[in-house]
Amino acid sequence: MRAVLMAGGSGTRLRPLTCDLPKPMVPVLNQPIAEHIINLLKRHHITEIIATLHYLPDVMRDYFQDGSDFGVQITYAVEEDQPLGTAGCVKNIAELLDDTFLVISGDSITDFDLTEAIKFHKKHQSKATLILTQVPNPIEFGVVITDEKHRISRFLEKPSTSEIFSDTVNTGTYILEPEVLHYLPANQECDFSKDLFPLLLENDEPMYGYIAKGYWCDVGHLDAYRDAQYDGLLQKVKLDFAYKEQSPGLWIGQNTYIDSTAKIEAPCMIGSNCRIGPRVKIDAGTVIGDNVTVGSDANLKRPIVWNGAIIGEEASLRACVIGRGTRIDRRAHVLEAAVVGSLSTVGEEAQINTSVRVWPSKQIESGATLNINLIWGHTAHRNLFGQRGVSGLANIDITPEFAVKLGAAYGSTLKPGSQVMVSRDQRSISRMVSRSLIAGLMSVGVNIQNLEATAIPVARTVSHTLAVVGGIHVRVHPDRPDHILIEFFDRQGINISKSQEKKIEGAYFKEDLRRAQIDEIGNMAYPSQVIDIYSTAFEKLLNVEAIRYSGSKVVIDYVYAVSGAVLPQLLAKFGSDAVVLNASLNQSALSGNEREALLNQLGHVVEALKANFGVQVSANGEQMILVDESGMPIRGELLTSLMVSMILRANPRSSVVVPVHASSAIEQIARRHDGKVIRTKANPTALMEASQANPNVVLGGSGEMGFIFPQLHPGFDGMFCIAKLIEMLALQERSLGQIRAELPRVFHKSYTVRCPWTAKGALMRHLVETHPPENLELVDGVKICNHHDDSWVLILPDAGEPLVHIFANSNDRDWVDGNMREYRSRVQEFVEQEQGTDPFYGEAV
Repeated sequence: MRAVLMAGGSGTRLRPLTCDLPKPMVPVLNQPIAEHIINLLKRHHITEIIATLHYLPDVMRDYFQDGSDFGVQITYAVEEDQPLGTAGCVKNIAELLDDTFLVISGDSITDFDLTEAIKFHKKHQSKATLILTQVPNPIEFGVVITDEKHRISRFLEKPSTSEIFSDTVNTGTYILEPEVLHYLPANQECDFSKDLFPLLLENDEPMYGYIAKGYWCDVGHLDAYRDAQYDGLLQKVKLDFAYKEQSPGLWIGQNTYIDSTAKIEAPCMIGSNCRIGPRVKIDAGTVIGDNVTVGSDANLKRPIVWNGAIIGEEASLRACVIGRGTRIDRRAHVLEAAVVGSLSTVGEEAQINTSVRVWPSKQIESGATLNINLIWGHTAHRNLFGQRGVSGLANIDITPEFAVKLGAAYGSTLKPGSQVMVSRDQRSISRMVSRSLIAGLMSVGVNIQNLEATAIPVARTVSHTLAVVGGIHVRVHPDRPDHILIEFFDRQGINISKSQEKKIEGAYFKEDLRRAQIDEIGNMAYPSQVIDIYSTAFEKLLNVEAIRYSGSKVVIDYVYAVSGAVLPQLLAKFGSDAVVLNASLNQSALSGNEREALLNQLGHVVEALKANFGVQVSANGEQMILVDESGMPIRGELLTSLMVSMILRANPRSSVVVPVHASSAIEQIARRHDGKVIRTKANPTALMEASQANPNVVLGGSGEMGFIFPQLHPGFDGMFCIAKLIEMLALQERSLGQIRAELPRVFHKSYTVRCPWTAKGALMRHLVETHPPENLELVDGVKICNHHDDSWVLILPDAGEPLVHIFANSNDRDWVDGNMREYRSRVQEFVEQEQGTDPFYGEAV
């Protein structure tokens, strides 16, 4: 059998280690990852290997040559012009694959029993067998579900947190029959998981999953790289070591001198031709490459030191990575999780702090303390984007220097000369952050349309009139007053896709930032008549006469937000009698308790003035809470039901879009008006996309996130919602209290459970496996349905926190209470079994 070794990866998330080295050639225990894979293949009698190369192909060819020194025969296939993807590069060598063959990733460490996997493939007469394994946190891998006969029934490539439905993942190792390659086009970029396997499923080709026992580590980022080294030393994985074991857990190469006063703890590895000086202390977990010199009194606590490094006297290395040929001078300190690239120099008594990355061939002056990546940027985080854009503590996580780099990263994904719209709320912190973003964008040659302080619905409405390719809005986080939220949207005003977020993150983490020449620096313009554009679009979608002659009295609490500068002008134009509260713009962001106090005040004012209703506008014009004529607040699921009822009464036989966890009252209301309900994932982008994709949609969103009127713009708009309410109440001749009384009586409860990230995938898989498939919906999380009476339970992983949300919904209160207790217990027991801790926090809603 032949094997195809996928060795073309550039390892961008392992930078700076892979700046001058392809990822499969990164050393683990002083041997390239690809060598460990070749040794594995050889153990299972697979000696004919075709290596597909793209990034720095000569490095691997020079090392392995024809493979004879390693007991195998290697042929190389180089993708010269552009990468063809995991499947495309195999299709490119189809003429060499005339029998069953194995495809294996060149950037993972594993000891899977390939012989058993091949027997499984042949026994099941499979066309494609995916070797699978179970991992604690599957969000970075392709998730796979098989049926009881091991046939693959579903998979999802690199799901978001809320999409996890199993912890069984694709390891990138496949056993294939050559005929499956006929499904792929020649000379085109294509992927096994995204292209070939869905085609095989669609054509009902036999495709099976073999769940392998043993060790597997995808060396996809620096933490995993370090873990693979330590696991190898602890012999958690079966590897062929390059050196003899001199004593239990101590491997030392040839011609290495170790001073008799040096103290070495096992397990540890020291390469050939090394010199270890007097009184050196080497802790367990340390890996030292070939030709390394360690000066006297140096202290090495689990570092990974590559070939040819020089470690000075009294230097201190702690769980860091030191690249090839790097010099660490006397008394220098390199702290935990730091990485120093090849051929760099760290001067005497210099310190590289935790998690700092130094690119190759850099010099750090003596006595310097390095707190940021050299030369550009702050300590890298694994992900920038959360559920609603980029957020963090104001002026701690979201700093001017962070925002400059983020703006440059976003701009680097766009063409030079592109135009981007930037807007913000009125807070000083938002002004500072938006100016820093603008500086970063302009530095990479992007032009700016600066709307300054503008409500986000206005920004989304005017985006398509300004010929921009996208937009950024900066505001104080609507739920966390000490946080800043930065949202990105496309030319239509819809929040950007996950793939675009990944591109921005890639540019940010790789520090792959374009630099414009002086004459190419971006320009900035300040569009005029922005409010007029919004006002015109706003007015076209309303029955202005109904509003003008309704005689409605409305009390509006602007909560000191920027929407207060826009909405009074619009309502005055329609002749509405609006009593305005808290409309000034000079207040700092309010806490949740302060907003609740204002809501209570609003209820008293509505009742005292005998107003038709009151409304509290928040989230810079996107969200709102209603207060009916008796002063009672209407929010959450009740607000969702009320808005759906009113809009479908005004537009029968139309569609509404709601998140997966919205109450089943929505379906009951829709049936009254021959309407249709479309449920989406519980995030703003999904709601926006679904509202735009379906032409018959008249309303999207929820009381929690806000409401979308797709004919106006793709985002949430609390301001338009107020005007629409006035119009509908006038035309339907009913009060909010009357509408509220007519809503279906549905019991809907939620509960939040603490669930570690590493247990989420296993929990979702457990739920899928322990319920009949016909009772499951996997739109987002796992929903267990009783299709006879709209009753259901939803277990939904939180996208940003180590939490799981449980929702129970039914017309029967006892059913809700009983099932909430049952699933709380089930989740609790599962998490405790996984972690051995008490996971609960919070109270039922």
